[in-house]
Amino acid sequence: MIKAALFDLDGTLLNRDASVQVFITHQYERLYYWLRHIPKDSYTSRFIELDQRGYVWKDRVYKQLIEEFSIQELTWEELLDDYISQFKHSCVPFPHLINMLDELQACGIQLGMITNGFGRFQMDNILALEIEPYFQEILISEWEGLRKPDPEIFKKAIKRLHVKPEECIFVGDHPEYDVYGAQKVGMKGIWKRDPHRTDAKHADAVIDDLSDLPRCLRSL
Repeated sequence: MIKAALFDLDGTLLNRDASVQVFITHQYERLYYWLRHIPKDSYTSRFIELDQRGYVWKDRVYKQLIEEFSIQELTWEELLDDYISQFKHSCVPFPHLINMLDELQACGIQLGMITNGFGRFQMDNILALEIEPYFQEILISEWEGLRKPDPEIFKKAIKRLHVKPEECIFVGDHPEYDVYGAQKVGMKGIWKRDPHRTDAKHADAVIDDLSDLPRCLRSL
């Protein structure tokens, strides 16, 4: 019997691609006085390209933007500070997020989250989505000193929720870090399909939309 559901954040609950598009557009508009020599589309598209869907930290991204676009009156540190302080205002959830969490909670399922990233930054995004109260445990890699797919971060979450691995599912968009990482400790791994990644053939189940999860969970 499944007693707990754990989730990844970026690409699973938070639509990071959409959030980044909103953020970088707003950043350009906020800082237009210093960026006006750059076409908006060029600035936003190059940021998204350099960002590599979040796998490149923004110090490197902004250093590259300053060099390529000859940004004279802003430092990369100022651009990075703007990212850290303002990204939370651009967070876009995936559809049906709150309804899905409500349904699982109503069924008595404990909820947890394991996300890689910087602690305060990720927690700000969780708070912006207004989902923090749903989760009994939230593990962020910086604060835990561990990153997915290290089995120990999954084991930590299981221990804190006082459940057995076979009583847990983990839902995420990354076939290796999320699905296989969870399966290695005995959890069921559910892949939230990501069109940018290859199929997670080893997943215990696949969902396309968060609204599919309660039905999927019942079938497990």
